[in-house]
Amino acid sequence: MTAASVRIESVTKRFSGHTAVNRLSMEVAAGGIFGLLGPNGAGKSTTIRLIMGILEPDQGKVSLFGSSDGSRKLSARIGYLPEERGLYKKMKVLDHLIFLGETKGISRGDARRRALAWLERLGIADWALKKVEDLSKGMQQKVQFAGALLHDPDLVILDEPFSGLDPVNAQVMKDIVVGIAKAGRTVLFSTHVMEQAERMCDRIAIIARGETVVSGTVAQVKADFGGRHVALGFSHDRERATAILADPRLIARVDDYGASAELKMADGADPEQLLAALVREGVGLRRFEVVEPSLQAIFIAKVGADPAAIPLPAGVAA
Repeated sequence: MTAASVRIESVTKRFSGHTAVNRLSMEVAAGGIFGLLGPNGAGKSTTIRLIMGILEPDQGKVSLFGSSDGSRKLSARIGYLPEERGLYKKMKVLDHLIFLGETKGISRGDARRRALAWLERLGIADWALKKVEDLSKGMQQKVQFAGALLHDPDLVILDEPFSGLDPVNAQVMKDIVVGIAKAGRTVLFSTHVMEQAERMCDRIAIIARGETVVSGTVAQVKADFGGRHVALGFSHDRERATAILADPRLIARVDDYGASAELKMADGADPEQLLAALVREGVGLRRFEVVEPSLQAIFIAKVGADPAAIPLPAGVAA
């Protein structure tokens, strides 16, 4: 039986009286993409730093590849992209990547070859001899991403890897992450954007206030949540839907985004009743679809009404 890539057992971490992670247990199976999800301040980065051995738990245990020796002894098997982007600004991009490769035990010549290949793949080969400080933030992020993958690690840990990237560059990195998982390696990435995880992850854990809210495969989490859900898109006369969406006989919960909404039907209510009511009131619809619950809807329902703990949908600024 293959050992889990990461196992966290009843881990607690406190800072000056604040509990950042509280009795957290989580297992990341070998292979595939695992999403560590939650709002800003949920404890995601603290959890990742505990996995990486940057922080030590006050209670509990962290194991990697079935060993509790710590990530430093296993560093050659781990690639890490921290939330805080850290590069040596005065170094040339290629030299920086060669240096990172050498720290992972790769020969200088092999590190140079791998670095050039990654720069080409990420579309920044023309910047290889430029200083890091001459690159845009997005380009610097791609350089650090390459550095995390240069040594072909078995476990890739990415803390908010797509934050700050434009859609084109984010897609390039997403494709690479998916390719890594298809090659049989393990990816653990954190995000506060539920839509990213829904599209990419095999398994997830949603945490809030340092505790696990829900975990499992994406399909399992959705099935356990249950209920009948409808996605709406409004084309005109949105205000005419207000009373209908507030009717507890029809609707159990509404996640309202203005021009669109996701609804959970009340027990015993039929989506056809809802559609008939909206048409009768003259509400313009560009979408009416019975759907699975989104991770966004599940998160909001599980976490509750604390606005600070509710992540925004993709594309919505804080």
